[in-house]
Amino acid sequence: MQFNRIRLVAVAAALIGSTLGLPAFADGAAADAAHGAKLAYTCFGCHGIPDYRNAYPAYHVPKIGGQHEAYLVSALSEYRSGARPHRTMQTQAGSMSEQDARDIAAYFATTTPVASAGKPVGTPPAAAATCVACHGPDGVGITGDYPTLAGQHADYIEQALKAYRKGSRQNAIMNGMAAALSDDDIHAVAHYFAQQAPSLWVPKAPR
Repeated sequence: MQFNRIRLVAVAAALIGSTLGLPAFADGAAADAAHGAKLAYTCFGCHGIPDYRNAYPAYHVPKIGGQHEAYLVSALSEYRSGARPHRTMQTQAGSMSEQDARDIAAYFATTTPVASAGKPVGTPPAAAATCVACHGPDGVGITGDYPTLAGQHADYIEQALKAYRKGSRQNAIMNGMAAALSDDDIHAVAHYFAQQAPSLWVPKAPR
């Protein structure tokens, strides 16, 4: 029964994600990671500093090195549209052209993209049963539309899930998933995925 429920969630998420997971940016030229490296200097003020924290509410800014390119473009699109509530990121994304967003995403995703090790660390908490259908049992997103959570800061995952639950961060799939989670569930899910390997990393600014 549990397996069937997870399988149904995976199928539904894949179908919904085929439309909702796509970025709002229009199609254009292929992404240019080398150009993205030149544009990403503003990103390193937060994402390039190990253990750097958002001021309020206080939590670690997310690690984005090795994240899926398609997901990063989608995330920038959500900041740009206001679906994600963060003033600095909304301003940053709003100032980018569609091509710039693709190039920056390609830069942070390149070099050594995170790949699944196939073996999760520890036992997934019961609350993570539906999460693994999209984010993988070891926290590596099963397709480029889904973010990798392996090695992400636990407090960042917690605040994101609570924002989805509250509805201040908007995504049809995640709003529904998070609505059923208690604070204890969210804590357990966040810490489970944070301990997974291979993990995301803090990228270093090019010299």
